[in-house]
Amino acid sequence: MKPTSYTQHRWSLNDLFPAPDGAEIEKAFKSIEKNVKALEALRPKLTDAIGNDDFMNLIRQLEKTEGLAYRVGGYASLLFAEDTQNQKALSLMARVDQFMAQMSNRVLFFSLWWKSVSDEAAERLLAGSGDYRYWLEQIRHFKPHTLSEAEEKIINIKNVTGSSALNTLYETITNRYVFKVKVGNRTRELTRGGLMTYARGSDPVLRERAYQELYRVYGNDGPVLGLMYQNLTRDWRNENIELRHYKSPIAARNLGNDIPDVVVDTLLDVCQKNTGVFQRYFQLKAKWLGMKRLRRYDIYAPVAKSNKRYSFEKATGLVFESFNQFDPQFAAMAEQVLKEDHLDSEVRKGKRDGAFCSTLGPDLTPWVLTNFQGKAGDVATLAHELGHAIHSQMAARHSLYTQQASLPLAETASTFGEMMLVDKLLKEEKDEAVRRDLLFRQVDDAYATIQRQAFFALFERQAHDMVQSGASVDDLSAAYLENLKLQFGDAVEVSDEFKWEWVSIPHIYNVPFYVYAYAFGQLLVFSLYSQFRKEGDAFKPRYKKILATGGSEAPAALLKNAGIDIRKAAFWQGGFDVVSELVSQLEAIPVKK
Repeated sequence: MKPTSYTQHRWSLNDLFPAPDGAEIEKAFKSIEKNVKALEALRPKLTDAIGNDDFMNLIRQLEKTEGLAYRVGGYASLLFAEDTQNQKALSLMARVDQFMAQMSNRVLFFSLWWKSVSDEAAERLLAGSGDYRYWLEQIRHFKPHTLSEAEEKIINIKNVTGSSALNTLYETITNRYVFKVKVGNRTRELTRGGLMTYARGSDPVLRERAYQELYRVYGNDGPVLGLMYQNLTRDWRNENIELRHYKSPIAARNLGNDIPDVVVDTLLDVCQKNTGVFQRYFQLKAKWLGMKRLRRYDIYAPVAKSNKRYSFEKATGLVFESFNQFDPQFAAMAEQVLKEDHLDSEVRKGKRDGAFCSTLGPDLTPWVLTNFQGKAGDVATLAHELGHAIHSQMAARHSLYTQQASLPLAETASTFGEMMLVDKLLKEEKDEAVRRDLLFRQVDDAYATIQRQAFFALFERQAHDMVQSGASVDDLSAAYLENLKLQFGDAVEVSDEFKWEWVSIPHIYNVPFYVYAYAFGQLLVFSLYSQFRKEGDAFKPRYKKILATGGSEAPAALLKNAGIDIRKAAFWQGGFDVVSELVSQLEAIPVKK
């Protein structure tokens, strides 16, 4: 049977709501309000003596209420992502933020009570909590950092017009940017996604122009964007250090990820010690490009002038085939996203740049956003984001609270899926230039996912301390430039305009210290993929179990059961050894200029 053919278009959000101002969404707001009122009526039952049945009934009602809130909030977020200049989406986002903060405050009593329950009562209730157990255990982890109910409510309300509003403003400003680059005899106006096609293209002049234009535009607003960042880091410190008494700014994220501080420190230390691996790679790449030394403009340059393009139909077919070769269930889950019209792959003005997968509950197929332009990297991005969707669907038997893996494990299926696709392309591609390009792209992507992200996290640690000490935006830019020079050493020349790169990284604004999860995930997947290549089919049940566990088990415990000890530097070094082996394979290929 001929496979289904898919075309590029905007996604449909009708499985959530048909319109941002329709009767359906108004009904949802009213239902949430009604459910919260019912939950408030159960508050008197919350004592150490509460029965298991009453306890579980309350949790299920809470889950039902939050599940509906996920739909409303997710709809607003996806509507905004498809067009960041849509005034109805912006208005709905603001309304959702305010409303959800109020509802969250009204049910705050549950988590506060649960943290205060005696250990004896907690153990009794946990014993009968089934799939909710790990989620409940996690809540109690935050007991030392929890404030009074009144204080917690103030923070929730403050965030609506504070950090949340600043992040919406940041996205609104940066997603309306238009970049102008002279290509041939005419000047083109581009989105950031369109601009980056030239930044990763084969023409060194256009690469330079693209990066210079990117940081000219961001740099023009640099003082304002930097001021936003300073205020967001102060807000993070005020809440998490001054009020909640975490040991460090990053410790708040680590606890949320349920990753011990020592593991994150070890990961980042190993990354710092392995700068030489990627510097060696960039020196090799310079030879292939016929350059004495790479410029920062050139680090993602293709080594072969392969302008091969993939139609969207061909790209989806390749992704589905690569997933199917591993397991037909994976291909079916990936295709489900497209069948239900939950993929937005068009490139449009105003649309959010980049790519993401949004999971809004166990009963809904995830939504995926990409900006597909036909390059091999775009095909890999499609595999990556559909890998996230597979992960969510594999764990769909869990509750709303235990479906999604913690951030460091959230990149497992996505990166694994990308590697499956690249393996398929390498096996089937006959064009030597394309094959060489794919091999180099693997290491390019490893740099972008591991070392680049780790050094972002190192910069964040430094920047949070610097802001507290009164550093200016220029001071932060100088520190970031130094961060780049430490990464690249003598292997890459870094131009001054890259001092503005940090203000162009959304993650350090809206999810502080998120970025180390990418390095964690990539190094983990290198380990898992090495096992797969050695073991073949015997590996698959163990891998599928990791995905199916979702967020129902602590990451360290889940990985320990898979034979991985994340506390040991040797494990993380093993990931870099895989990268070093890839570089050695490339070094063995005679250089063709």
